[in-house]
Amino acid sequence: QVQLVESGGGLVQAGGSLRLSCAASGLTFSLYHMAWFRQAPGKEREFVAAITQSGGGTHYADSVKGRFTISRDNAKNTVYLQMNSLKPEDTAVYYCSGDGPFARWQPEGQYAYDYWGQGTQVTVSS
Repeated sequence: QVQLVESGGGLVQAGGSLRLSCAASGLTFSLYHMAWFRQAPGKEREFVAAITQSGGGTHYADSVKGRFTISRDNAKNTVYLQMNSLKPEDTAVYYCSGDGPFARWQPEGQYAYDYWGQGTQVTVSS
């Protein structure tokens, strides 16, 4: 079965950096578009960043553009989220997600993603 396992979350001061990883198994990773979403306490889950199957295309939420970078290594079945210049409002549980093989890329639509990880907590202190 498909499994997505996030890691790399933690507590960091404002202005700091973290790198999240999501290791995928049980799927042909290179056929899946991947994305990161996040959910802050009391808020809806929201889109953060997405990447195409080959890694040639990326898309970001306006709130993280210029600060976060999504990337992937298809040889390692892993997608990453490099987060720089972190702000307290970035505090949330971050989820990795994947759509289906040969799916049409719909980067921001949560409904487009069939597979989700369990999430990793990111806390940014002021």
